Amino acid sequence: MSAPPPAAPWDLSAEETARRVAAGETSAVEGVEAALSRIAEVDSAIGAFLELWADEARERAAEIDGHVAAGKPVGPLAGVPIALKDNLSFAGHAVGCASKILEGYVAPYTATAVERLLAAGAVPLGRANMDEFAMGSSCENSGYQVTRNPWDLSRIPGGSSGGPAAAVAAGCVPLSFGSDTGGSIRQPAAMSGIVGFKPTYGRVSRYGLVAFASSTDQIGPLARSVRDAARGYAAIAGPDARDSTCADRPVEDPLAAIEDGIRGWKIGSLKEVDASGLAPANARCWHESLERLARAGAEIVEVSVPSLEAAIAVYYVIATSEASANLARFDGLRYGRRAGGANSLGETYVASRSEGFGPEVKRRIMLGTFALSSGYYDAYYGRARAVLETMRNELDLAFTRCDLLVSPTSPTGAFPIGERADDPLAMYLSDIYTTPASLVGLPALALPAGFDDEGLPLSLQITGRMFAEPQVFRAGRAFEAAGDWRVAPTFRNRESVPSP
Repeated sequence: MSAPPPAAPWDLSAEETARRVAAGETSAVEGVEAALSRIAEVDSAIGAFLELWADEARERAAEIDGHVAAGKPVGPLAGVPIALKDNLSFAGHAVGCASKILEGYVAPYTATAVERLLAAGAVPLGRANMDEFAMGSSCENSGYQVTRNPWDLSRIPGGSSGGPAAAVAAGCVPLSFGSDTGGSIRQPAAMSGIVGFKPTYGRVSRYGLVAFASSTDQIGPLARSVRDAARGYAAIAGPDARDSTCADRPVEDPLAAIEDGIRGWKIGSLKEVDASGLAPANARCWHESLERLARAGAEIVEVSVPSLEAAIAVYYVIATSEASANLARFDGLRYGRRAGGANSLGETYVASRSEGFGPEVKRRIMLGTFALSSGYYDAYYGRARAVLETMRNELDLAFTRCDLLVSPTSPTGAFPIGERADDPLAMYLSDIYTTPASLVGLPALALPAGFDDEGLPLSLQITGRMFAEPQVFRAGRAFEAAGDWRVAPTFRNRESVPSP
């Protein structure tokens, strides 16, 4: 009997890869070589990776195979190739946040999340591109390269975790890890036709994550299925004494009841989602998503959170204020790029930051500094915090009427590269549905829901109460199982890709 044909790069899940490696049915080395071959085949067109660690990945895979042969435990992600967003520290490796100001910086320690992935048996293949310092919704703001959407190479993959999302969507890796500040995992997952998950704030340690906005940053997985996303989340979640904001409470197994369905659950449909403001295909997908949840056994109830209309404004005041403080450490003196020719300490600061930071980072630093400045603090930052408390109370009230909340993840599918580059407000509005969960610290899952009129992916977002990750994944799996989704990007418009 002939051997079955090899799976397409997007068919073999992280779960199945780990099972086969642990059982000795395949080797971790073979998996890594297949992933590196796929990257060599497609990444010149996509631009998902900034750097590959091929030799190190091969060595790590061989070590895992040695453990399997010796009967030693190898972890729940044994031999699974992964990509890491370029703001996750990995000792001895460059970490640059896709910014020129961190050129030459090598991480002296490893992020807790990365330590846990290594302990779970995962094999990091390289660092993936992103919007500089995680500031963007399109992955066009990298200091090095534009990342392209594998479904259509003339389109953005979403951001800021555009590199990790594109790597998964293109079949380069089954699992990647990014950071989500206002939607930076969920929005690129939506644009790239994959699953993205932001955990409850404090559920995953931020130790070793280069900060953007400390009160909302969270590390999470991007995957091609809900089960893989749950497995990736489980590997990194849990208390950490090195992060004082990390919750000191046990982690529930998100896979334990993930196949049990949602019959009898109440799903809250947000009144503030105005279908009349969506494109016809997007509105149709939204209504069909609600119908699919109902067919899975859930009762759809309408709930209202009036303050959501202010979420974008609140987010960009709070996030830019925190960014202006966090990015003050990048001064050209202690690490990273230092401008030449300066004659004083002040000139060094100005020249290094002017050269090192890109336009979007500068814009957000200035916005945040203005919001925190004397005479404006109460009018902007103080008021934003007050509205945030109102939003928190309204969401708490909404959850008294339902188990979970749902909305679109993004108001549109992937838009053309460059279309919103000169319109920051239009770009910011890409996060209109994702920012509330970030501001309040709730767990939220983005997963494929359908296509727009151009054949590009659309997405549903499921939001839960704090620390309700298992329920969110369970609902996501029920929604996924009731549909028929396969990540198979088309790589349209190859002619639009500049030659390397």
